[in-house]
Amino acid sequence: MPEIDAEKNATTVVTTLRAAGHVAYFAGGCVRDRLLGLPAKDYDVATDAPPDRVRQLFKKTQAVGAAFGVILVRLGGTMIEVATFRSDGAYEDGRRPESVTFSTAEQDAQRRDFTINGLFFDPIESKVIDYVGGQADLSAKVLRAIGDPTARLMEDHLRLLRAVRFAARFGLTIEPATAAAMNAASPLLPKISAERIADELRRILTVPTHEAGYRLLWQHGLLRPILPRLAGDNTRLDEHHSLLLRLEPGEAVAFPIACLAMLLDVRWQAGEARDDLVSYLAPAEAAKLVALARQTFRLSNDDLETIADIARHVHGVLATPSPDDARLKRFLARPSADQARQLLDAIADVGTQTGRIEALQPRFEKLSLGEVAPPPLLTGDTLIRAGYRPGVWFKHVLDAVYDAQLNGLLADPDAAIALARQLAPSPPQNA
Repeated sequence: MPEIDAEKNATTVVTTLRAAGHVAYFAGGCVRDRLLGLPAKDYDVATDAPPDRVRQLFKKTQAVGAAFGVILVRLGGTMIEVATFRSDGAYEDGRRPESVTFSTAEQDAQRRDFTINGLFFDPIESKVIDYVGGQADLSAKVLRAIGDPTARLMEDHLRLLRAVRFAARFGLTIEPATAAAMNAASPLLPKISAERIADELRRILTVPTHEAGYRLLWQHGLLRPILPRLAGDNTRLDEHHSLLLRLEPGEAVAFPIACLAMLLDVRWQAGEARDDLVSYLAPAEAAKLVALARQTFRLSNDDLETIADIARHVHGVLATPSPDDARLKRFLARPSADQARQLLDAIADVGTQTGRIEALQPRFEKLSLGEVAPPPLLTGDTLIRAGYRPGVWFKHVLDAVYDAQLNGLLADPDAAIALARQLAPSPPQNA
């Protein structure tokens, strides 16, 4: 199947609009990424053609935001967002304008968030159209709001998190006026839906630049409004006691472990039990963190289960004085094992239970060379065939026998059933 050339298809959209007498340019992120020498993920087109005209000129379109002048055009296997130049009315909900007025390219640039995102590119003449000083800011590695930074953040509060994402991703310094406006506007974040906050945090905390993004979240006071029940009066990041900063530095990380590390950081740094981080992973405390993750970030059930699983198994190996091979094999057999080991490494790096965790590492490595989740020698069906009636006690016996198997104490099914008979000589009366 031939590779889709998204830029070529977007250029065709621009050419078609221009041939019909309209102004049309590439807009936004694809222009910024081009100037940074990065591949563009999507190509957006901005034009003076109104939505109805766009739909007349292209066969396959979808009106995803016609009221805001946005039409999706499908061309050559590419979905291209075509937006009419506009000026925005008042932002009553802190997210979207109540109304828009179709306008010019220059006016359209002025209503965008940051100068690096307010650029246009003419693919026909291969030149940048810059009404906001975005090229200079990109060259200077500066993130700057377009116009009045307070006004930009009051219009759309999600721009607080977008500023962090762009500054961290591209290694930009947030210029002083924009930074000051972010600090002042941080209490507005709770007005944004939890889903949108979670989406931005996912983009900030799972990429190789997650350390820089995390520092900026703390620096501009953006975690306290999101997690008021945990943050208390603590508004500054103690980097010496931060788990998230020690999760795979310079590498991408999964969102569940990033989320759990962030929750533990905020809880730990605002709490009194600074020397007892592991206590926050105990079942009752971990359940509170999972409930908070569900309420605050609207995570999927799979992500929530992963967070609970990581907490359960990390606490299990750290709260047990001398965990046997069975416990460690169960730990390694979990789908979340890699993330759980990342958390263990981070806990060791902040100086908590460092010696114990370092002693576990060679055992993990050695056990990983073998089979950590072999088929059980004893099953419930085996017990039933042996004359036992099913009951709640089945799990206790099956777990105990499987632990013995994982510890290398059993070699065959006969030994397994023999151990089961020792544990339950006869079926319990209330089975």
